[in-house]
Amino acid sequence: MVWYSIVAVRTAPTILHLDMDAFYASVEQASKPSLRGKAVVVGGLGPRGVVATASYEARAFGVHSAMPMAQARRLAPNAAYLVPRFAFYRSVSEQVTSLLRALSPLVEPLSLDEAFVDLEAGGAAWDAESARRAGVKLRADIRAVTGLTGSVGLAASKMLAKIASEKAKPDGLVLIEPGTERALLGPMPVRALPGVGPATNDQLRRAGIHTVAELAEAGEDELVRLLGKAHGHALYAMALARDERPVVAEREAKSVSVEDTYDVDIHDRVRVGLEVQRLADRCVRRLRAAGLSGRTIVLKVRRYDFSTLTRSETLRGPTDDPAVVRETAARLLASVDTTGGVRLLGVGVSGLADYTQEDLFAQAASAEAGNPDEEPEQEPAADRTAPAERRWLAGHDVRHAEYGHGWVQGSGLGRVTVRFETPGSPPGRVRTFFVDDPDLEPADPLPLVPSARHVPAGPEDTALPEPGDRTGERVPSESAAEGG
Repeated sequence: MVWYSIVAVRTAPTILHLDMDAFYASVEQASKPSLRGKAVVVGGLGPRGVVATASYEARAFGVHSAMPMAQARRLAPNAAYLVPRFAFYRSVSEQVTSLLRALSPLVEPLSLDEAFVDLEAGGAAWDAESARRAGVKLRADIRAVTGLTGSVGLAASKMLAKIASEKAKPDGLVLIEPGTERALLGPMPVRALPGVGPATNDQLRRAGIHTVAELAEAGEDELVRLLGKAHGHALYAMALARDERPVVAEREAKSVSVEDTYDVDIHDRVRVGLEVQRLADRCVRRLRAAGLSGRTIVLKVRRYDFSTLTRSETLRGPTDDPAVVRETAARLLASVDTTGGVRLLGVGVSGLADYTQEDLFAQAASAEAGNPDEEPEQEPAADRTAPAERRWLAGHDVRHAEYGHGWVQGSGLGRVTVRFETPGSPPGRVRTFFVDDPDLEPADPLPLVPSARHVPAGPEDTALPEPGDRTGERVPSESAAEGG
């Protein structure tokens, strides 16, 4: 069931936007005392890796999310470069989500580190003063439970609440009083408004429109002429500080997809076909886990020259049959030229439904081939090409029989370097071992605040969605924008 806030013109700043500060990097710094106050970059460490997020210390060097990791290393060569621990980030996000759900039943998650909350719907706020108290208490509770900081924006609309949280960063709170919105928005660049990306910004710039005030002065008719009816109407309303979008407690997924990026281009057509089959099976497992099916199968191919091709086919009815998805993906692949090499492959299903139209022939073929649902989730493509020796990922947790808990600083040439420390300890000592040392084992992360208790919430205590899983989008960063 999807719950919405009441669509009405608010007279109080009772919509809250929370954006955790540099979330992944902040979790790593809280977890690793030796990295506190240091430049930390989290992301894929392979030749084609990208930055998921960077600490504020790393951002001072120009590092930002979605930047190629090789460029980040040139800008900040002395930063700590760590492989993401998404399961741990999700568990911390669950703690934050519990605090949000204690404020209101209307919590709209945007990512692991970002959400809107309708304070009025939960009775947590009804005017500016009560909204400010709720925001102050939330920030204090987040720090007490997770040890992390979050920035809070409060306003009478979602658009303005998000703008307020951006102005509050890092570790602050900004409340926009009703009646001051136009004065606040006027001097801002048009890029500050939702829906104004690089292409729209360029179009407006060519028309001599640079600020939100100039956008409002241009008039609705001119914006419709420049941008089209829907986009023009929407931007004109936002320029006048009108945003009646409700807070949506649950959002239905529009698609389910998986994809892999390969460190070395794949040239072998047979290998490409096998990768597509494997991705199709993974996609079906994710689809079934959500209790969904879909009518449209989508294949994504990024070639050696960075050109990205998308092919799709819509079936007669929704399916969650692995054989159907595999066969359709294979047909789509046949229409794509991969002779120059492939650097990324993806398979997705859209047109989702909660029922299936069974294909008996595909069921029979699936029965003969075996049940792919019983196959364990495979490792990322980069991992499958690794040597047989145990692999130790930078930043991941380990435990040594003699020295206790620590984390991997780096590995190579048959050795692994570990720093032994915990969230509550002083910066620890560094030791080096052979990669096959029997006393060294992978370990689960330790709580950031050992004494904190998980805060009880309502009947649905779930984490904010994982990046790359946002209705089928594959986004490496914490948020759609770098603001985190």
